[in-house]
Amino acid sequence: MDTIFALASAPGKSGVAVVRISGPMALAALERLAGDVPEARQMCLRSLGDDGLVLDQALVAAFPGPDSFTGEDVAELFLHGAIATVNAVLRALGDMPGLRGAEAGEFTRRALENERLDLTQVEGLSDLVEAETEAQRRQALRVLSGALGQKAQGWRDKLIRAAALLEATIDFADEEVPVDVTPEVRELLESVAGELRAEAAGTAMAERIRDGFEVAIVGPPNVGKSTLLNALAGRDAAITSDVAGTTRDVIEVRMDLQGLPVTVLDTAGLRISDDRVEVLGIERAKQRAEAADLCVILKNEADEPAVIEPGADDFVLVAKSDLGGGDFSAMTGEGMDKLVAEVSARLSERASTAGVAIRERHRLAMLAANSALELAMNRLETAPEFAELTAEELRTAIRALDSLVGRVDVEALLDDIFANFCIGK
Repeated sequence: MDTIFALASAPGKSGVAVVRISGPMALAALERLAGDVPEARQMCLRSLGDDGLVLDQALVAAFPGPDSFTGEDVAELFLHGAIATVNAVLRALGDMPGLRGAEAGEFTRRALENERLDLTQVEGLSDLVEAETEAQRRQALRVLSGALGQKAQGWRDKLIRAAALLEATIDFADEEVPVDVTPEVRELLESVAGELRAEAAGTAMAERIRDGFEVAIVGPPNVGKSTLLNALAGRDAAITSDVAGTTRDVIEVRMDLQGLPVTVLDTAGLRISDDRVEVLGIERAKQRAEAADLCVILKNEADEPAVIEPGADDFVLVAKSDLGGGDFSAMTGEGMDKLVAEVSARLSERASTAGVAIRERHRLAMLAANSALELAMNRLETAPEFAELTAEELRTAIRALDSLVGRVDVEALLDDIFANFCIGK
Protein backbone atom coordinates (compact mmCIF):
# COMPACT_ATOMS: atom_id res chain seq x y z
CA MET A 1 0.00 0.00 0.00
CA ASP A 2 0.97 3.61 -0.49
CA THR A 3 1.94 5.65 2.53
CA ILE A 4 -0.69 8.34 2.99
CA PHE A 5 -0.78 11.58 4.98
CA ALA A 6 -3.29 14.30 5.74
CA LEU A 7 -4.25 17.02 8.15
CA ALA A 8 -6.39 15.12 10.69
CA SER A 9 -7.67 18.18 12.57
CA ALA A 10 -9.97 20.89 11.24
CA PRO A 11 -8.52 23.07 8.46
CA GLY A 12 -7.73 26.71 9.16
CA LYS A 13 -5.83 28.53 11.87
CA SER A 14 -5.85 26.79 15.25
CA GLY A 15 -3.85 26.35 18.42
CA VAL A 16 -2.74 22.84 17.49
CA ALA A 17 -2.93 20.99 14.17
CA VAL A 18 -2.55 17.22 13.83
CA VAL A 19 -1.00 15.60 10.77
CA ARG A 20 -1.36 11.84 10.43
CA ILE A 21 0.83 9.52 8.34
CA SER A 22 0.03 5.83 7.72
CA GLY A 23 1.69 3.11 5.69
CA PRO A 24 4.97 1.25 5.27
CA MET A 25 7.05 4.45 5.04
CA ALA A 26 5.32 6.34 7.88
CA LEU A 27 8.08 5.86 10.42
CA ALA A 28 10.79 6.63 7.85
CA ALA A 29 8.99 9.88 7.03
CA LEU A 30 8.84 10.71 10.74
CA GLU A 31 12.56 9.98 11.11
CA ARG A 32 13.38 12.24 8.15
CA LEU A 33 11.40 15.14 9.62
CA ALA A 34 12.20 14.69 13.32
CA GLY A 35 15.68 13.12 13.17
CA ASP A 36 14.62 9.93 14.94
CA VAL A 37 11.61 7.78 15.80
CA PRO A 38 10.53 8.01 19.46
CA GLU A 39 9.57 4.94 21.44
CA ALA A 40 6.20 3.51 20.50
CA ARG A 41 3.17 5.43 21.79
CA GLN A 42 5.27 8.06 23.59
CA MET A 43 4.96 11.73 22.65
CA CYS A 44 8.24 13.59 22.35
CA LEU A 45 9.14 17.17 21.48
CA ARG A 46 11.15 17.43 18.28
CA SER A 47 12.37 20.10 15.89
CA LEU A 48 10.94 19.25 12.48
CA GLY A 49 13.09 20.07 9.48
CA ASP A 50 13.45 19.36 5.78
CA ASP A 51 16.68 19.85 3.85
CA GLY A 52 18.10 22.01 6.62
CA LEU A 53 15.00 24.21 6.86
CA VAL A 54 13.33 24.22 10.29
CA LEU A 55 9.58 23.74 9.88
CA ASP A 56 8.28 23.74 13.46
CA GLN A 57 8.77 22.65 17.06
CA ALA A 58 6.24 19.84 17.45
CA LEU A 59 5.17 16.88 19.52
CA VAL A 60 5.52 13.63 17.59
CA ALA A 61 4.37 10.08 18.26
CA ALA A 62 4.91 6.72 16.57
CA PHE A 63 2.47 3.80 16.51
CA PRO A 64 4.04 0.74 14.88
CA GLY A 65 1.57 -1.64 13.24
CA PRO A 66 -0.44 -3.67 13.82
CA ASP A 67 -1.14 -1.87 17.13
CA SER A 68 -2.35 1.36 15.56
CA PHE A 69 -5.63 2.86 14.36
CA THR A 70 -5.14 1.66 10.79
CA GLY A 71 -3.23 -1.53 11.61
CA GLU A 72 -0.22 -0.12 9.73
CA ASP A 73 2.75 1.91 10.91
CA VAL A 74 1.36 5.31 11.88
CA ALA A 75 3.06 8.59 12.83
CA GLU A 76 1.34 11.69 14.14
CA LEU A 77 2.69 15.24 14.27
CA PHE A 78 1.14 17.80 16.65
CA LEU A 79 2.09 21.13 15.11
CA HIS A 80 1.47 24.75 15.91
CA GLY A 81 -1.75 25.44 14.05
CA ALA A 82 -0.61 28.29 11.78
CA ILE A 83 -1.81 27.74 8.22
CA ALA A 84 1.71 28.39 6.86
CA THR A 85 3.23 25.83 9.25
CA VAL A 86 0.73 23.13 8.31
CA ASN A 87 1.20 23.81 4.61
CA ALA A 88 4.99 23.65 4.94
CA VAL A 89 4.87 20.26 6.68
CA LEU A 90 2.33 18.85 4.20
CA ARG A 91 4.48 20.11 1.33
CA ALA A 92 7.56 18.42 2.80
CA LEU A 93 5.67 15.14 3.14
CA GLY A 94 4.34 15.41 -0.41
CA ASP A 95 7.88 15.81 -1.73
CA MET A 96 8.98 12.50 -0.18
CA PRO A 97 8.99 9.58 -2.66
CA GLY A 98 6.27 7.02 -1.96
CA LEU A 99 3.99 9.34 0.02
CA ARG A 100 0.73 10.83 -1.20
CA GLY A 101 -2.18 12.78 0.25
CA ALA A 102 -4.96 10.67 1.74
CA GLU A 103 -8.44 10.49 0.23
CA ALA A 104 -11.58 11.10 2.28
CA GLY A 105 -11.99 8.33 4.85
CA GLU A 106 -8.90 6.45 3.70
CA PHE A 107 -7.39 6.04 7.18
CA THR A 108 -10.63 4.50 8.45
CA ARG A 109 -10.98 2.34 5.35
CA ARG A 110 -7.54 0.88 6.01
CA ALA A 111 -8.60 0.21 9.61
CA LEU A 112 -11.55 -1.77 8.21
CA GLU A 113 -9.43 -3.66 5.69
CA ASN A 114 -6.88 -4.53 8.39
CA GLU A 115 -9.69 -5.68 10.75
CA ARG A 116 -9.05 -3.01 13.33
CA LEU A 117 -12.71 -1.97 12.98
CA ASP A 118 -15.78 -3.74 11.68
CA LEU A 119 -18.23 -1.99 9.37
CA THR A 120 -20.65 -1.06 12.15
CA GLN A 121 -17.79 0.62 14.04
CA VAL A 122 -16.88 2.55 10.90
CA GLU A 123 -20.46 3.80 10.71
CA GLY A 124 -20.34 4.67 14.40
CA LEU A 125 -17.16 6.68 13.84
CA SER A 126 -18.84 8.53 10.97
CA ASP A 127 -21.77 9.38 13.24
CA LEU A 128 -19.40 10.49 16.01
CA VAL A 129 -17.67 12.93 13.68
CA GLU A 130 -21.10 14.35 12.74
CA ALA A 131 -22.58 14.32 16.27
CA GLU A 132 -24.16 17.62 17.30
CA THR A 133 -25.97 16.67 20.51
CA GLU A 134 -25.23 14.63 23.62
CA ALA A 135 -27.64 11.86 22.62
CA GLN A 136 -25.97 11.53 19.22
CA ARG A 137 -22.53 11.46 20.84
CA ARG A 138 -23.49 8.72 23.29
CA GLN A 139 -25.14 6.61 20.61
CA ALA A 140 -22.21 6.94 18.21
CA LEU A 141 -19.70 6.02 20.92
CA ARG A 142 -21.75 2.95 21.83
CA VAL A 143 -21.61 1.74 18.22
CA LEU A 144 -17.94 2.70 17.82
CA SER A 145 -17.11 0.63 20.90
CA GLY A 146 -18.19 -2.45 18.93
CA ALA A 147 -21.43 -3.16 20.81
CA LEU A 148 -23.35 -4.19 17.69
CA GLY A 149 -20.44 -6.23 16.36
CA GLN A 150 -20.21 -8.06 19.68
CA LYS A 151 -23.93 -8.85 19.55
CA ALA A 152 -23.61 -10.06 15.97
CA GLN A 153 -20.69 -12.30 16.96
CA GLY A 154 -22.74 -13.77 19.81
CA TRP A 155 -25.63 -14.51 17.46
CA ARG A 156 -23.22 -15.99 14.93
CA ASP A 157 -21.63 -18.27 17.53
CA LYS A 158 -25.04 -19.63 18.55
CA LEU A 159 -26.01 -20.29 14.93
CA ILE A 160 -22.70 -22.01 14.22
CA ARG A 161 -23.31 -24.22 17.26
CA ALA A 162 -26.82 -25.05 16.01
CA ALA A 163 -25.53 -25.79 12.50
CA ALA A 164 -22.79 -28.04 13.90
CA LEU A 165 -25.37 -30.04 15.86
CA LEU A 166 -27.53 -30.49 12.77
CA GLU A 167 -24.61 -31.42 10.56
CA ALA A 168 -23.57 -34.06 13.08
CA THR A 169 -26.93 -35.75 12.49
CA ILE A 170 -26.33 -35.53 8.72
CA ASP A 171 -22.85 -37.07 9.00
CA PHE A 172 -24.20 -39.97 11.06
CA ALA A 173 -27.52 -40.37 9.26
CA ASP A 174 -27.06 -44.11 8.95
CA GLU A 175 -26.19 -44.55 12.60
CA GLU A 176 -28.14 -44.01 15.77
CA VAL A 177 -27.24 -40.63 17.26
CA PRO A 178 -27.21 -41.07 21.06
CA VAL A 179 -28.76 -37.65 21.83
CA ASP A 180 -31.67 -35.84 20.17
CA VAL A 181 -30.19 -32.44 19.22
CA THR A 182 -33.54 -30.89 18.25
CA PRO A 183 -34.34 -29.29 21.65
CA GLU A 184 -30.95 -27.56 21.90
CA VAL A 185 -31.09 -26.40 18.29
CA ARG A 186 -34.61 -25.04 18.77
CA GLU A 187 -33.56 -23.19 21.93
CA LEU A 188 -30.57 -21.62 20.15
CA LEU A 189 -32.65 -20.51 17.17
CA GLU A 190 -35.47 -19.09 19.27
CA SER A 191 -32.99 -17.15 21.39
CA VAL A 192 -31.27 -15.56 18.39
CA ALA A 193 -34.55 -14.86 16.56
CA GLY A 194 -36.01 -13.10 19.59
CA GLU A 195 -32.94 -10.91 20.04
CA LEU A 196 -32.87 -10.06 16.32
CA ARG A 197 -36.51 -8.96 16.35
CA ALA A 198 -35.99 -6.82 19.45
CA GLU A 199 -32.87 -5.16 18.06
CA ALA A 200 -34.46 -4.52 14.65
CA ALA A 201 -37.45 -2.89 16.37
CA GLY A 202 -35.17 -0.34 18.03
CA THR A 203 -33.51 0.72 14.77
CA ALA A 204 -36.14 3.30 13.83
CA MET A 205 -35.71 5.17 17.10
CA ALA A 206 -31.91 5.01 16.83
CA GLU A 207 -32.21 6.57 13.38
CA ARG A 208 -34.31 9.37 14.89
CA ILE A 209 -31.54 10.08 17.39
CA ARG A 210 -29.04 10.25 14.55
CA ASP A 211 -31.18 12.25 12.10
CA GLY A 212 -33.26 14.22 14.61
CA PHE A 213 -36.82 14.21 15.94
CA GLU A 214 -39.50 16.45 14.44
CA VAL A 215 -41.82 18.51 16.64
CA ALA A 216 -44.62 20.34 14.82
CA ILE A 217 -46.31 23.43 16.25
CA VAL A 218 -49.89 23.55 14.94
CA GLY A 219 -52.94 25.63 15.68
CA PRO A 220 -55.27 28.28 14.27
CA PRO A 221 -53.94 31.58 12.86
CA ASN A 222 -52.52 34.11 15.32
CA VAL A 223 -52.38 31.65 18.22
CA GLY A 224 -48.65 32.30 18.68
CA LYS A 225 -47.00 29.45 16.77
CA SER A 226 -44.25 31.58 15.22
CA THR A 227 -43.66 33.38 18.52
CA LEU A 228 -43.19 30.01 20.21
CA LEU A 229 -40.75 28.89 17.50
CA ASN A 230 -38.72 32.07 17.92
CA ALA A 231 -38.67 31.64 21.70
CA LEU A 232 -37.40 28.08 21.38
CA ALA A 233 -34.81 29.04 18.76
CA GLY A 234 -33.66 32.12 20.68
CA ARG A 235 -33.85 34.24 17.53
CA ASP A 236 -36.33 35.61 15.00
CA ALA A 237 -36.54 32.54 12.79
CA ALA A 238 -40.11 33.25 11.70
CA ILE A 239 -41.97 36.46 10.94
CA THR A 240 -44.59 37.28 13.56
CA SER A 241 -47.59 39.49 12.86
CA ASP A 242 -51.15 40.03 14.02
CA VAL A 243 -52.22 39.54 10.40
CA ALA A 244 -53.80 36.09 10.03
CA GLY A 245 -52.11 33.79 7.52
CA THR A 246 -48.62 35.31 7.79
CA THR A 247 -46.97 31.86 7.79
CA ARG A 248 -47.62 30.20 4.44
CA ASP A 249 -44.93 27.49 4.36
CA VAL A 250 -43.40 25.20 6.96
CA ILE A 251 -40.46 26.90 8.72
CA GLU A 252 -37.89 24.49 10.15
CA VAL A 253 -35.39 25.25 12.93
CA ARG A 254 -32.95 22.58 14.08
CA MET A 255 -31.91 22.77 17.72
CA ASP A 256 -30.45 20.86 20.64
CA LEU A 257 -33.32 20.25 23.06
CA GLN A 258 -31.74 19.08 26.32
CA GLY A 259 -29.29 16.82 24.49
CA LEU A 260 -31.67 15.57 21.78
CA PRO A 261 -31.49 16.67 18.12
CA VAL A 262 -34.87 18.23 17.30
CA THR A 263 -36.25 20.05 14.29
CA VAL A 264 -39.13 22.30 15.32
CA LEU A 265 -41.68 23.04 12.61
CA ASP A 266 -43.72 26.24 12.51
CA THR A 267 -46.75 25.56 10.32
CA ALA A 268 -49.44 27.62 8.65
CA GLY A 269 -52.49 28.42 10.74
CA LEU A 270 -55.23 25.84 10.16
CA ARG A 271 -58.47 27.38 9.00
CA ILE A 272 -60.82 27.48 6.00
CA SER A 273 -59.39 29.86 3.41
CA ASP A 274 -60.09 31.00 -0.18
CA ASP A 275 -56.45 32.01 -0.72
CA ARG A 276 -54.88 29.33 -2.97
CA VAL A 277 -51.38 29.89 -1.60
CA GLU A 278 -52.59 29.75 1.98
CA VAL A 279 -54.57 26.58 1.23
CA LEU A 280 -51.38 24.93 -0.06
CA GLY A 281 -49.60 25.96 3.15
CA ILE A 282 -52.42 24.53 5.26
CA GLU A 283 -52.29 21.20 3.42
CA ARG A 284 -48.54 21.04 3.86
CA ALA A 285 -48.93 21.87 7.55
CA LYS A 286 -51.34 18.96 8.00
CA GLN A 287 -49.00 16.57 6.20
CA ARG A 288 -45.97 17.56 8.25
CA ALA A 289 -47.96 17.39 11.49
CA GLU A 290 -49.05 13.84 10.67
CA ALA A 291 -45.46 12.81 9.93
CA ALA A 292 -43.94 14.54 12.98
CA ASP A 293 -42.82 12.60 16.03
CA LEU A 294 -44.77 14.90 18.30
CA CYS A 295 -47.15 17.85 17.93
CA VAL A 296 -47.63 20.88 20.15
CA ILE A 297 -51.22 21.86 19.40
CA LEU A 298 -52.04 25.41 20.46
CA LYS A 299 -55.43 26.89 21.29
CA ASN A 300 -56.65 30.37 22.18
CA GLU A 301 -59.14 29.19 24.79
CA ALA A 302 -59.34 26.09 26.99
CA ASP A 303 -62.83 25.15 25.74
CA GLU A 304 -61.94 25.61 22.08
CA PRO A 305 -61.55 22.34 20.10
CA ALA A 306 -58.09 21.35 18.86
CA VAL A 307 -57.53 21.99 15.15
CA ILE A 308 -56.32 18.39 14.64
CA GLU A 309 -56.95 15.18 16.50
CA PRO A 310 -54.11 14.87 19.04
CA GLY A 311 -52.06 11.71 19.24
CA ALA A 312 -51.26 9.89 22.47
CA ASP A 313 -48.00 11.79 22.98
CA ASP A 314 -49.08 15.18 21.63
CA PHE A 315 -49.49 18.28 23.79
CA VAL A 316 -52.67 20.40 23.64
CA LEU A 317 -51.93 23.76 25.26
CA VAL A 318 -53.53 27.17 25.65
CA ALA A 319 -51.07 29.83 24.55
CA LYS A 320 -50.54 33.44 25.68
CA SER A 321 -50.77 33.02 29.45
CA ASP A 322 -49.64 36.65 29.71
CA LEU A 323 -53.14 37.54 28.54
CA GLY A 324 -54.63 35.34 31.26
CA GLY A 325 -55.58 31.68 31.65
CA GLY A 326 -53.00 30.06 29.37
CA ASP A 327 -50.44 27.29 29.94
CA PHE A 328 -47.41 29.33 28.84
CA SER A 329 -46.33 32.59 27.27
CA ALA A 330 -43.70 32.67 24.55
CA MET A 331 -43.60 36.45 24.92
CA THR A 332 -42.75 36.60 28.66
CA GLY A 333 -41.20 33.13 29.04
CA GLU A 334 -43.76 32.05 31.63
CA GLY A 335 -44.14 28.26 31.54
CA MET A 336 -41.54 27.83 28.78
CA ASP A 337 -39.08 25.87 30.93
CA LYS A 338 -41.87 23.45 31.87
CA LEU A 339 -42.93 23.06 28.22
CA VAL A 340 -39.37 22.34 27.06
CA ALA A 341 -38.84 19.87 29.93
CA GLU A 342 -42.06 18.00 29.15
CA VAL A 343 -41.37 17.79 25.41
CA SER A 344 -37.80 16.64 26.09
CA ALA A 345 -38.98 14.04 28.61
CA ARG A 346 -41.45 12.59 26.13
CA LEU A 347 -38.85 12.37 23.37
CA SER A 348 -36.26 10.96 25.78
CA GLU A 349 -38.69 8.23 26.73
CA ARG A 350 -38.95 7.27 23.07
CA ALA A 351 -35.19 7.49 22.61
CA SER A 352 -34.68 5.03 25.48
CA THR A 353 -36.09 2.26 23.26
CA ALA A 354 -33.24 2.63 20.75
CA GLY A 355 -30.86 -0.28 20.38
CA VAL A 356 -27.30 -0.33 19.07
CA ALA A 357 -28.37 -0.95 15.47
CA ILE A 358 -28.69 2.56 14.08
CA ARG A 359 -29.15 2.30 10.32
CA GLU A 360 -31.64 0.87 7.86
CA ARG A 361 -28.87 -1.37 6.53
CA HIS A 362 -28.53 -2.92 9.97
CA ARG A 363 -32.27 -3.50 10.23
CA LEU A 364 -32.48 -5.16 6.82
CA ALA A 365 -29.54 -7.47 7.58
CA MET A 366 -31.11 -8.53 10.89
CA LEU A 367 -34.51 -9.08 9.27
CA ALA A 368 -32.88 -11.19 6.54
CA ALA A 369 -31.19 -13.31 9.22
CA ASN A 370 -34.45 -13.60 11.14
CA SER A 371 -36.37 -14.69 8.00
CA ALA A 372 -33.85 -17.47 7.43
CA LEU A 373 -34.20 -18.51 11.08
CA GLU A 374 -38.01 -18.61 10.79
CA LEU A 375 -37.66 -20.99 7.83
CA ALA A 376 -35.11 -23.05 9.72
CA MET A 377 -37.38 -23.40 12.76
CA ASN A 378 -40.32 -24.32 10.54
CA ARG A 379 -38.28 -27.04 8.81
CA LEU A 380 -37.05 -28.26 12.17
CA GLU A 381 -40.64 -28.79 13.32
CA THR A 382 -42.26 -30.06 10.11
CA ALA A 383 -39.45 -31.93 8.37
CA PRO A 384 -36.79 -32.94 10.90
CA GLU A 385 -35.56 -35.64 8.53
CA PHE A 386 -34.28 -32.93 6.13
CA ALA A 387 -31.63 -31.57 8.47
CA GLU A 388 -29.45 -30.50 5.56
CA LEU A 389 -32.11 -27.99 4.43
CA THR A 390 -32.36 -26.56 7.94
CA ALA A 391 -28.58 -26.26 8.10
CA GLU A 392 -28.57 -24.38 4.79
CA GLU A 393 -31.05 -21.84 6.19
CA LEU A 394 -28.72 -21.36 9.16
CA ARG A 395 -25.85 -20.68 6.78
CA THR A 396 -28.04 -18.05 5.06
CA ALA A 397 -28.69 -16.42 8.44
CA ILE A 398 -24.97 -16.44 9.27
CA ARG A 399 -24.15 -14.77 5.93
CA ALA A 400 -26.68 -12.03 6.71
CA LEU A 401 -24.97 -11.40 10.06
CA ASP A 402 -21.59 -11.38 8.33
CA SER A 403 -22.86 -8.67 5.97
CA LEU A 404 -23.96 -6.68 9.02
CA VAL A 405 -20.38 -6.33 10.29
CA GLY A 406 -18.78 -6.17 6.85
CA ARG A 407 -17.34 -9.65 6.40
CA VAL A 408 -19.17 -10.33 3.11
CA ASP A 409 -21.27 -8.65 0.41
CA VAL A 410 -20.60 -5.03 1.34
CA GLU A 411 -18.16 -3.84 -1.33
CA ALA A 412 -20.91 -1.86 -3.08
CA LEU A 413 -21.60 0.01 0.16
CA LEU A 414 -18.07 1.09 0.99
CA ASP A 415 -17.68 3.95 -1.48
CA ASP A 416 -20.98 5.44 -0.31
CA ILE A 417 -20.07 5.11 3.38
CA PHE A 418 -16.60 6.60 3.04
CA ALA A 419 -17.83 9.43 0.85
CA ASN A 420 -19.24 10.98 4.03
CA PHE A 421 -15.86 11.01 5.80
CA CYS A 422 -13.58 14.02 5.88
CA ILE A 423 -9.99 13.85 4.66
CA GLY A 424 -7.71 12.90 7.53
CA LYS A 425 -10.15 10.46 9.12
